[in-house]
Amino acid sequence: MSLIFDRLRTRSARRPTAANGGTCPYSHAHVHGHLVPEEAAAPGGAPPSADAEGPERPGGPEGPDAAWSADQADPAADQADPASPADPADHFTDPRQAADFVRQFHREQPAAGDPEPRVRAVLDEIDRTGTYKHTPAELAHGARLAWRNAARCIGRLYWRSLVVRDLRHLSSADDIAAESFEHLRTATNGGRIRPVVSVFAPDRPGRPAARILNQQLVRYAGHPTADGGWTGDPAGARLAARARDLGWKCGEERFEVLPLLVQERPGERPEWYELPDDTTLEVDLVHPDHAWFAELGLRWYAVPAISDMTLEIGGVRYPTAPFNGWYMGTEIGARNLADADRYDMLATVAGRLGLDTSHDRTLWRDRALVELNVAVLHSFQEAGVTIADHHTESERFLRHIAQERRLGRPTPADWSWIVPPVSGGLTPVYHRYYDPVDSSLRPAFVTRAAW
Repeated sequence: MSLIFDRLRTRSARRPTAANGGTCPYSHAHVHGHLVPEEAAAPGGAPPSADAEGPERPGGPEGPDAAWSADQADPAADQADPASPADPADHFTDPRQAADFVRQFHREQPAAGDPEPRVRAVLDEIDRTGTYKHTPAELAHGARLAWRNAARCIGRLYWRSLVVRDLRHLSSADDIAAESFEHLRTATNGGRIRPVVSVFAPDRPGRPAARILNQQLVRYAGHPTADGGWTGDPAGARLAARARDLGWKCGEERFEVLPLLVQERPGERPEWYELPDDTTLEVDLVHPDHAWFAELGLRWYAVPAISDMTLEIGGVRYPTAPFNGWYMGTEIGARNLADADRYDMLATVAGRLGLDTSHDRTLWRDRALVELNVAVLHSFQEAGVTIADHHTESERFLRHIAQERRLGRPTPADWSWIVPPVSGGLTPVYHRYYDPVDSSLRPAFVTRAAW
């Protein structure tokens, strides 16, 4: 058995279990979503991702822990890209937003022809029903535009490569769980991570759609200890506590994957589902120069799939639309494993390196942080799992800006998220200004208002 295989932990297939303890009446192949063909797919994609109870530093769409991500312990703090107003109770669609999107779609897709007949049909449907239904092509392009508009994402060069799974016909908790697991299988792709979004039923007038309560489809649980410390990831503590209240039997391990929680209606008891073993690819972390690093027992999952944001396209809100890119190494090595309110590994690594930690001027944190990031990049590469480094991704982002400029389009960007948390001044994204962020820009992935 190869060393690379040893470093991968793929959980063997197991059918998801609902909160009542019974086996769900479906296999992962029970429902099939429509995979919209990729447009000019690039050889990879570093879409969005988020790690923590709030988006994390962007990396390859793995990032919120990846290219669309943020690893903060408080989920309420510093969350989505654009500001999102509270979801209106009636969920009616704004006709102006609908018309604007349809015209943009036809403008960017010349083969679609004259937009005005479609605009009239959409406005008539809104007048009759309070909302309208996107065509498969509109949904696919709208989801990709939401990625292109993500001001906190450094991986937008690959926005056209986003695989869009049209699952709007599904609204039950069982179906959402089953297809969320299929999303992870599709995105994992044997380690060659693909950027994917799975779009479930939208909110409709008087009928809010179901919600996934997890911040990411894969996330580690956190448990407070008697001495005031933590076992696992503090960012997963809130959801772990809720899952326990619903009947989940946790093992309180350092890297214990949380169950998926799905709530079909406001005020209803959520259903919970263990992730099948074959949905979660994990990489054991080792260091190319320090054999002792493996003794730390660190690992991280391959696919950062954000699941608590609403996809807004032309006034229609899709509150259940999990999406992923791939990780940028710093999301794991400089945030998830290093932040004091996460796994807080810097002092441990510094100790094993023999660094002088008696005062800050030795820069022991900086030196430990670099080695931690070296281990992350090395381990993912050796395991054959897609990951980006912050230098390469920074150069790619400037290519994206240049491409968009040639097409006459601005590239709004949040400097504080685009600049990586390690050696920011050494990357080209540090030394420039960006187009201002427009919180009203749509389509977009926005913070989902609570029920």
